[in-house]
Amino acid sequence: QVRLVESGGGLVQPGGSLRLSCAASGMIFSRYNMGWYRQSPGKTREFVANVNPEGNKQYADSVKGRFTASRDDAKNEIYLQMSSLEPEDTALYSCRAILVGTLREYWGQGTQVTVSS
Repeated sequence: QVRLVESGGGLVQPGGSLRLSCAASGMIFSRYNMGWYRQSPGKTREFVANVNPEGNKQYADSVKGRFTASRDDAKNEIYLQMSSLEPEDTALYSCRAILVGTLREYWGQGTQVTVSS
């Protein structure tokens, strides 16, 4: 079965950095678009970043220039390097996998990021 496990979250001061990881298993990793989403209490889940098998990336306007998504097919992992963090970035960050050309998707349980002084 497909499993996605996020890690790397924590407490950081405004302006700080964190690197999130998502380890995937039980799937042919190269066949999946991989993305990051986030959700704060009382808020809806929102798109953060995506990287497809070719390495093409897209970002939400709110994180452009601050966040960098990447993938390592040899490790079946994706990453989210976050810099210049702001309090509004506080959220549970979840990993999403979508099989290319289908509606089949999988989600991880998420890792908490808290930006506060």
